[in-house]
Amino acid sequence: MKVLIVKMSSMGDVVHALPALVDMKRENPEIEIDWVVEAGFADIPSFHPAVNKVIPIAIRRWRKNWLKCLTNGEVSEFVRNLRSSDYDLIIDSQGLIKSAIVAKIAKGPVTGFNRNSAREPLASSTYVKSLEVSKTLHAVERQRILFAGLLEYEVGGDANYGLRDPAAVSESTNSIMLLHGTTWASKLWPESYWRTLCEILLEAGHEVLIPAGSDIEKERAQSIAENTSARLLAPMGLRDVMSIMANCKGAVSVDTGLGHLACALNLPLVSLYGATDPALTGIRGPRQSVIVSDHLQCIPCKERNCRYGLEDNSSKIYPPCFEQSTPESVWQALQLQISKAP
Repeated sequence: MKVLIVKMSSMGDVVHALPALVDMKRENPEIEIDWVVEAGFADIPSFHPAVNKVIPIAIRRWRKNWLKCLTNGEVSEFVRNLRSSDYDLIIDSQGLIKSAIVAKIAKGPVTGFNRNSAREPLASSTYVKSLEVSKTLHAVERQRILFAGLLEYEVGGDANYGLRDPAAVSESTNSIMLLHGTTWASKLWPESYWRTLCEILLEAGHEVLIPAGSDIEKERAQSIAENTSARLLAPMGLRDVMSIMANCKGAVSVDTGLGHLACALNLPLVSLYGATDPALTGIRGPRQSVIVSDHLQCIPCKERNCRYGLEDNSSKIYPPCFEQSTPESVWQALQLQISKAP
């Protein structure tokens, strides 16, 4: 049996689908799985042993200049690649109109969430078979239930991401990676907290690694590491980030895609939430602690920018929803997760 998965973005969404692959391969070891994914995230399914072929798509780049991408043959080349195989089943596990269109271009019967479960209900009108999966479940479980229902097997056991170590080494380093970057200002853990945590980790004998993927993140990383021996990581591709991350002792992360990736690589992890709710799409794994403050009624506000100004918060911790997520509590939680590591 040959199956195509259409799950293109974002990074967290791609990671959420990995345990469903493990379930599917366990139930049918002979199954062949191909995956359509946004080019920037192609390294994630590439390192999954259940995936036979990765088909990159560059919608994020194409939409900046559709005419150029259509005329230079890039889009037609993707379509040829997509239609080069016949599939027994195509699963649009993203449930968006754009993912449904991509799935429809491929050769095979398209399936997915029904209109009550899809993120964009209209997408379900293109499927030959659809299933209702409760939106109150975490995204990892929604993916597992969808795949199991479409291929008619039972979901069992804890979620296993099954992502192999891209660096293929046997021992981890003593490094802790600080995943501070995120797109929403309301999800940024205060820099003063990062600096304190950095000092605590260094004093405890850990090497501290701080990645930066943009100029803004580089400025923040430099501020966190100022006057310390913390190591700033230059901008690099996802494959290199995964290789370094896979050999770390642990990580601390805000609500960001790299945090989901650290979880999938089975790192001891502490994830920090304030404005967003981890219940449905949060980082989830067996070796992580989630720290969420609960002292404000607006938590989680689910807004990109905090409604309060810095002057409104007497403690001067900003955003104020992180006031109780102190560096000391993060360090204690991280130590606990590291101590559980085999």
